[in-house]
Amino acid sequence: MRSDLEVADIFRAAGPAYRATHAGHLSQQHLKVMSAIENCRTAALGGHVEACEDCGQWRIAYNSCRNRHCPRCQGAAARTWLAEREADLLPVGYFHVVFTLPAEVADIAFQNKALVYDLLFRAASETMMTIAADPKHLGARIGITAVLHTWGSAMTHHPHVHMIVPGGGIALDGKRWVSSRPAFLLPVKVLGKLFRRLFLTRLLTLHDAGRLAFFGALAHLIERRAFLRHLAPVRKKRWVVYAKPPFAGPEAVLAYLSRYTHRVAISNRRLIRFDEDGVTFRYKDYRRPGADRQQVMTLVTDEFIRRFLLHVLPRGFHRIRHYGLLAGGSRKDCLALARELLAAAPPATNDPSPEPDDFRPPCPCCGGRMIVIEVFERCRQPRGPPGARTTNRETAP
Repeated sequence: MRSDLEVADIFRAAGPAYRATHAGHLSQQHLKVMSAIENCRTAALGGHVEACEDCGQWRIAYNSCRNRHCPRCQGAAARTWLAEREADLLPVGYFHVVFTLPAEVADIAFQNKALVYDLLFRAASETMMTIAADPKHLGARIGITAVLHTWGSAMTHHPHVHMIVPGGGIALDGKRWVSSRPAFLLPVKVLGKLFRRLFLTRLLTLHDAGRLAFFGALAHLIERRAFLRHLAPVRKKRWVVYAKPPFAGPEAVLAYLSRYTHRVAISNRRLIRFDEDGVTFRYKDYRRPGADRQQVMTLVTDEFIRRFLLHVLPRGFHRIRHYGLLAGGSRKDCLALARELLAAAPPATNDPSPEPDDFRPPCPCCGGRMIVIEVFERCRQPRGPPGARTTNRETAP
């Protein structure tokens, strides 16, 4: 069993055969993601050699691919994003709300990712904003940070949006802060009904405009009557909207965001084994209670790669979005007003010194300062000092 197994190892070993077997069936985006993960932190992307000023210890640091689907590259991206979000937190409780698409709609979403995932964002956010603004419920304008996930724990296709929402909002007249109840934000049944209506109405509009594509087993849905028959069962289903109890303080909110915002279909730490039987990994079976929820699964390698590629997003698609008080250019003014209405202190102005672009971890031998002694380009190997011992640990610059 290897504790350091990575998705990149699987792609390097089995990726060429997978591409050959599925030639003509993989999109350019799929090929780019596979190539990026395979080459991440290898000589193929170039890098530099750094040495300690004190003891002379040296090491090679290969460049990261920085692809948003790469498990190795998301840690640094998440830390940078969180540092920017920390100043946005308000001194109130925060709720976690999840909007999920039923399986019949998820099938359509898979063949129309950009359009339907965008519709999922818009319908879910409008649902929250509309119900929150209703005087019968909260009667306020709220803020939302929404993150798209397209996978279940076993890497099956399961599109849903996670939302982090402050427990309250600014009254519609802008003169006071309206707090939610301590353990209750908005009624999930009401949210589910409006979400279903908004989503299905706009999905039908997309179909009528000829903007949806259908292939394979869904090809018949190009006909309007077949499309309506396909959606008929979900019009009567209860659409799942899940609201968790509020987080225990801002630190818990940040901890949650650090786990969810830059997550990919499977993290390296969930991988257990890669051999002739396939890929073995840990997953959660949410149908089981308690400790039995943690399970182990083995997939043949081709199926593992196929499931991973299910979750490659369209080029340029934004999977983290902000709405209401946290939206775009108005965020700064809205948060300042919210703090004023809450009589809360403004965020600290003594910004911590940002991590410099050329930051390098200290020397593993003596803790001294590491300096760059050589930079090498893509597909070139570094020239190490004669007789020096190399450190096989590769790090991103």
